Amino acid sequence: MTESVLSHEIYALLDDEYAREILKSTNTTEKSAKELSDECDASLPTIYRRTERLIDCGLLEERTQLGDEGHHYSVYKARIKRLTIELDNDELTLEIEEAPPETMADRFTDMWGDI
Repeated sequence: MTESVLSHEIYALLDDEYAREILKSTNTTEKSAKELSDECDASLPTIYRRTERLIDCGLLEERTQLGDEGHHYSVYKARIKRLTIELDNDELTLEIEEAPPETMADRFTDMWGDI
């Protein structure tokens, strides 16, 4: 995806109420599609469409969690810390600062804390 297409897609996503709510809701805590559906007051298909677009743009990440009885499900977490739009010389530029990556120790602690 080219920079201009990516910027265009991000601008469109930021105009979408559900995409913004998903980013806000997953800023500090991973959430399942069901949790996002409840929090955003949106249908599951709407949540899945928005999460797919957010993942494609690099704004959201998807992880697999182990559920009850060995079932797996996806959880989502925002990947951005800051998003800046600047107007300079009649041109809009978009800068994305990613959230610091989670360490393996953090993931291990989260995994065992859920058991």
